[in-house]
Amino acid sequence: MLQLANKRILLGITGGIAAYKGAELARLLRKSGADVRVVMTAGAREFITPLTLQALTGNPVHTELLDPAAEAAMGHIELARWADAIVIAPATADFLARLAGGLANDLLSTLCLATAAPIAAAPAMNQQMFRDPATTANLATLRSRGIHLFGPAAGEQACGDTGPGRMLEPAEIAAATAALFQSGKLAGMRVLVTAGPTREAIDPVRYISNHSSGKMGYAVAEACAEAGALVTLVSGPVTLPTPDRVERVNVSSARDMHAAVMQRVADCEIFIGTAAVADYAPAACADQKIKKNSEEMLLRLVRNPDIIGDVAGRPDKPFTVGFAAETHDVLAYARDKLARKRLDMIVANDVANPRIGFNSDSNAVTVITGSAAHTLAEAGKGTIARALVALIADACALRASPP
Repeated sequence: MLQLANKRILLGITGGIAAYKGAELARLLRKSGADVRVVMTAGAREFITPLTLQALTGNPVHTELLDPAAEAAMGHIELARWADAIVIAPATADFLARLAGGLANDLLSTLCLATAAPIAAAPAMNQQMFRDPATTANLATLRSRGIHLFGPAAGEQACGDTGPGRMLEPAEIAAATAALFQSGKLAGMRVLVTAGPTREAIDPVRYISNHSSGKMGYAVAEACAEAGALVTLVSGPVTLPTPDRVERVNVSSARDMHAAVMQRVADCEIFIGTAAVADYAPAACADQKIKKNSEEMLLRLVRNPDIIGDVAGRPDKPFTVGFAAETHDVLAYARDKLARKRLDMIVANDVANPRIGFNSDSNAVTVITGSAAHTLAEAGKGTIARALVALIADACALRASPP
């Protein structure tokens, strides 16, 4: 279940006898590389203690909607943004009814309303409760809203009955959670992604660069791989691990990145330029360290090659997605770049906002095509990346469809 590596899973446990299985599920998710945080309802705490889940996940367990300590550190909105996925196991008939009704009367139900991440529920209840028309209607409502239902299974139940309503085993739920990150929308397609900053050398020890942690680009590369694409990531200097199933090419300068991209672009169907490429570089790099002999050091800068412009200008250009990191007039500048460089799509974000600026773990963007704009509300960069990849896949499919 490599898809769970570094994923942020919010595990919701509600008040049913199957709550004891939540401990094993938390252990399996964490063993698969996920960062797990647990939210327990009041009923769940009657069956299993928060201390057990805290020991298994290494994180404090969240229990109260209006917890002053939690609000000071990671409030319920922050927790909703943090998650890559919310998994509710067990999901009782009562909780499913509240979720279907859009209620927000405890922490877990509030998080489900406040998140942009996918939500999955593993129903667990008596077989007659599961068969009740009200439960049937609630499950149909949840499915229609895109909420994933894991199970239930049929079998012997704690009350002595036998039938449907038994919660899936933790290993099955963990596998289904991993599958949430495999959309197949880009199956077999070849995608080239750039990420991170570039460094333009002044001398052997100094350089000029742009702010960039590479987090957004790496999240996009990972999301493309999860969607079934064959991904090559051309990366400037960052400290991030290479996403699973992604080929990484390390570069330093803008000219290095340009050369690496142009060498590979003919073999890709989609190009996504997330890198913060330096627009200018020193005209010459000194062979030796420049000594600090005066109050000023003058640099003559020259334009770097326009990577995304050269990609979009090819007669056989791939579907080309650019990024516009702006500090003001964000949408206007993004639309200008989209038209001027003949891109198929551009992703605009306001880097002046410290919550979603450089080196943050969250982002909020507007995805613009020639005819539409789609806003992706603030969420973790993994969540944003998966939503972006879905939009790219839909746009590519539309372009490939006959008129």
